[in-house]
Amino acid sequence: MTGVYNHTIDTKGRLFIPARLREDLGEVFYVTIAIQPCLTAYSLSEWEAMKAEVGAMPRSKQIKMRPLFAHAARCELDGQGRILIPQTLREKVGLTKNVAVVGSGLYTEIWDADAWAEIDEAETSPENMAKVFEELDF
Repeated sequence: MTGVYNHTIDTKGRLFIPARLREDLGEVFYVTIAIQPCLTAYSLSEWEAMKAEVGAMPRSKQIKMRPLFAHAARCELDGQGRILIPQTLREKVGLTKNVAVVGSGLYTEIWDADAWAEIDEAETSPENMAKVFEELDF
């Protein structure tokens, strides 16, 4: 999943998912909290793979993944390509109106637009890009 798309959440909490990302996410997918102040959307296949991976862990490690599953919402696209993001998830990451929907490889991130702008600015600086490429031997 790739690209950055700017959209708005309506007063009912509905968010339009861009067509290019819908192709990868599918009609039904999961949205949950992330390690950064954003939400993460996983296709059904990625979600099932993650569940299987967590299920293979010892119980002591599975418990550490509880927040990811406890706050997950199963989302279905409506006829206009929108999903309803539960209020609790919107509040956890500060989503109010303007959002950035960001393709991040195997998943999609949903950011407050201002928060994304700051992250994007820092991450795409030439200095940071050089550092990342060096760290990853890319």
